[in-house]
Amino acid sequence: MKASCDPVQTLHEEPAEAEVVSHRLMLRAGFVRKLAGGVYSYLPMAVRALRKVESIIREEMNSAGGQEVLLPALQPSDLWEKTGRWQAYGPELFRLHDRHERAFALGPTHEEVITDLVSQIIRSYRQLPFLAYQIQTKFRDERRPRFGILRGREFIMKDAYSFSASEENARQIYARMQEAYGRIFLRLGLDHRMVEADSGLIGGNLSHEFMVMADSGEDTVVTCEKCSWASNIEKAPDARVCPVCGSALTSRTAIEVGHVFYLGHKYSAPMETTFLDSAGKEVPFFMGCYGIGVSRILAATIEQSHDDKGIIWPVAMAPYRTAVLPLGPGMSERREVLSLLESLESLWPGEAYFDDREIRPGMKFQDADLRGFPFQVILGDRHVDKGNGEVKIRRTGERLVLPLRDIPALLSARVQGILSES
Repeated sequence: MKASCDPVQTLHEEPAEAEVVSHRLMLRAGFVRKLAGGVYSYLPMAVRALRKVESIIREEMNSAGGQEVLLPALQPSDLWEKTGRWQAYGPELFRLHDRHERAFALGPTHEEVITDLVSQIIRSYRQLPFLAYQIQTKFRDERRPRFGILRGREFIMKDAYSFSASEENARQIYARMQEAYGRIFLRLGLDHRMVEADSGLIGGNLSHEFMVMADSGEDTVVTCEKCSWASNIEKAPDARVCPVCGSALTSRTAIEVGHVFYLGHKYSAPMETTFLDSAGKEVPFFMGCYGIGVSRILAATIEQSHDDKGIIWPVAMAPYRTAVLPLGPGMSERREVLSLLESLESLWPGEAYFDDREIRPGMKFQDADLRGFPFQVILGDRHVDKGNGEVKIRRTGERLVLPLRDIPALLSARVQGILSES
């Protein structure tokens, strides 16, 4: 990608409306722009990061036995009335009427819809278990949308739903999803914790949240450093010592990025969604549901991984792995530079952001730091005339001068080392 073909410019002023670091940096770096309160447009670099997050989620969901579906965002009210959530969800549910005065909701979640769908396609225990997932835009009428895409009225979510013939199998899938979520957040390079949690409006009697540790988080988790037990403080408001080993607890602020629920018959029973068991008896499905805030992951990552210069993306979700920064007049057209670009394109197709703009070197450095590319390849006359280039590691600030021909191998080794650790 050539910077000269990218119309999105960075902002060097601090956005007045931004309350948290992620909102400020996403606006300044040209990742999002506000349309209305809690509603944002995602610009090309943000979309690239989102697609990388989604790719990792899909890989792990497929490995866990999930099958991808796409469900309607527009949901009829009668489904929600069957489960009692049309009233219980309150004003956060976006409601509307069609021209025939039929009531609908814009889905914040899809338990009712998937349960209705399964009632149409699964009749026998021989068709079970079934694990379906989707990645889709959700809607929630937040009373006070804030913090950019951390708490918006429209957001991107991965939601999954499991249907089982027995409680034992349902709990096995629940455990499998816990493991899959752990792998997802590890691969994304996030410092996270799985904590015991309340089920809230989703329901069920077993629930865990996945939290990204961040100073700006709205949640507080209590953790035991000795045995790794952890809980949302809402679930254990009076806890002072670990209920497992008796050790002292510590508290930290965090951002929720994932939530898993064991539902039992919470939805299948009131919606009369049943299957024939091995004895030929009509029985309700045992269910589970599992959510990940895909767009929220971007903001949570920035809250956890930034410095005073800008974003520091983990390699796995960086919009581009490398920024190539030719410095000075004519450097963008030099044969050695174009040859290096070809080598990087062969190594990682589409992963080099080539800043060919005719601007001061300092502005290129500022933008590369602000946007958080994991690696910067700096090409000035002093080094290129000797057949060398300089590589800067964004996370550590480390700088290496080496022959141009060796730069792709160095970057490849660094990335493989980072990804193998996750």
